[in-house]
Amino acid sequence: MTDIVGKRYWYFLISALIIVPGLIAMGISMVRFGSPVRLSIDFTGGALMELAFEQPVTPAEVRQVFVEHGYGDTLVQTTLDAKTVLIRSKELEEGEKAKIQADLVDRFGPLTELRFDQVGPTVGREVTRSAITAIAAAAIVIMSFIIFAWRKVPNALRYGICATAATLHDVLVTMGVFSLFGLLLGWEADALFLTAMLTVTGYSVQDTIVVFDRIRENIPKRRGEPYELIVNRSLLETIHRSLATQLNAIFILVAILFFGGATIHQFVATLLIGLLSGTYSSIFTAVPLLVVWEKGEWRNLFRRLSGRSPARA
Repeated sequence: MTDIVGKRYWYFLISALIIVPGLIAMGISMVRFGSPVRLSIDFTGGALMELAFEQPVTPAEVRQVFVEHGYGDTLVQTTLDAKTVLIRSKELEEGEKAKIQADLVDRFGPLTELRFDQVGPTVGREVTRSAITAIAAAAIVIMSFIIFAWRKVPNALRYGICATAATLHDVLVTMGVFSLFGLLLGWEADALFLTAMLTVTGYSVQDTIVVFDRIRENIPKRRGEPYELIVNRSLLETIHRSLATQLNAIFILVAILFFGGATIHQFVATLLIGLLSGTYSSIFTAVPLLVVWEKGEWRNLFRRLSGRSPARA
């Protein structure tokens, strides 16, 4: 039998190698931008411009002009028809606005400015606070449900806490990688980022519950076996289902990432990062944490992660 749980400290080390740089990136972002991730105009406000062309244009082509002028976070969408676009960008000075419109005329022909306004943030503090509250509430509800559903299993509280820890793991991984890309590639969090984080929270726990349920079934059936062996057996019995389910979604996201529009790339990439982390944490974080807790290895865990040898019993 393949011993997955026995290599649990390697999995924790891999998680630490991903989460710690992400935490450092979020710290740097806090110093530079005042938030753990770089915020887009959805949070900070900017300029709203509506332009009408004499010929059809695509949002990606119009957006490219703004990108070349240093406005990489610009959002462009068509309105009434393919000749009219609504553009949302950072605040534009009058001189820069004229240069951009001149380039648009050179590429796409004459245009008419239908409106131009300086706008406030579309995602306020209340919305952000509500999203954070929703994530926290979801974690509490999930933990409470697992504790109740597993109440006949010894130490049911551990299952709820370990599932919540795996969800926190995925949130930290996703936010950390996004923050790092914000520093290196200029990624900025918009309204879709909140949507992605809420989706990641939901995806994170589903595979964990599948494995935990199999552990609950196997405990009374294999009373003579050590807990670590029961957990490892349960993991092997469900891993193919977990991977098959998640790989279907991952393949779809990869296809959208390569062939979808430029305006949703960051959203899809964020979902993909969260889904990959959720698949990993369900197998290699939540379940091994149960074994660590059952065997009382918490102090040894921190010693190993810090590079020190565990104390002898």
